[in-house]
Amino acid sequence: MGLDYQTILNWRFDDVEQTYTEKDSILYALGLGLGNNPTDPEQIKYLYEKQLQSFPTMAVTLGYPGAWLANPKTGIDIVKVLHGEQHLEIHRDLPPHGTVVGQTKVLDILDKGADKGALIFTQRQLFDKASGDLLNTQKAVVFARGNGGFERPPQTAPAAPPSIPERAADSHQDIQIAPNAALLYRLSGDYNPLHADPKIAAKAGFQSPILHGLATFGIAARAVLDACATHPGSRLTRFNVRFSAPVYPGETLRTEIWRSGEDMIFRCKVVERDQTVLNNGAARIAR
Repeated sequence: MGLDYQTILNWRFDDVEQTYTEKDSILYALGLGLGNNPTDPEQIKYLYEKQLQSFPTMAVTLGYPGAWLANPKTGIDIVKVLHGEQHLEIHRDLPPHGTVVGQTKVLDILDKGADKGALIFTQRQLFDKASGDLLNTQKAVVFARGNGGFERPPQTAPAAPPSIPERAADSHQDIQIAPNAALLYRLSGDYNPLHADPKIAAKAGFQSPILHGLATFGIAARAVLDACATHPGSRLTRFNVRFSAPVYPGETLRTEIWRSGEDMIFRCKVVERDQTVLNNGAARIAR
């Protein structure tokens, strides 16, 4: 059975209620490597329960509806599915502990062709249960490589992501990823053995377990906020990336940044392999 456009477009998601603690917020921050400088107040504020803050990209770990694409009713070849893009728009700061409700829906499905796969666009909105406030809106693009060539109404191609300027970056930030980063990050809820079991990673064609894409996403956000360290109180309000290659724990992630007022265009490379792993990044910083 192949992909059924109407079935996926109208997929019904139950609301996901999730309670998280200060310990969860601290574990998430540790999974991004925060704390490698334990005297830096810009790191400790995400790690010490006194006046604790949650790191803004932690939102992507909450209210997740589970591996719904693996349901046989979708017709998706789950082995050929890749996480293509992740977008995060922050409306209110995520409390360091609380209960949230995630509401997910499919926005659209783009057919790239019979031999080229399909793009599935989803949205998750995260609400604070106590206040009802909308905390953030998350959009993701999933690349279903084995499911192109299906029947659907006329479609409009999505807007192109921001292009990287054809000039030298205004700045860059290097962050050394700890060898145990994936083992720490998985404690935030993604227990895919690809990130922990060397044998499974080898079967998937990797030399060792790879880092979660959303961990790379969070580490890149660290780099962007580090670049704003001269502006106290800088607040991340938007963070969008396109995934282009995996990262191995122990490597060095270099985030190259081009500034334009409150907006930043960026990409991330692994220094040791000179390979771009996140591309067409866009961030907005409120000051």
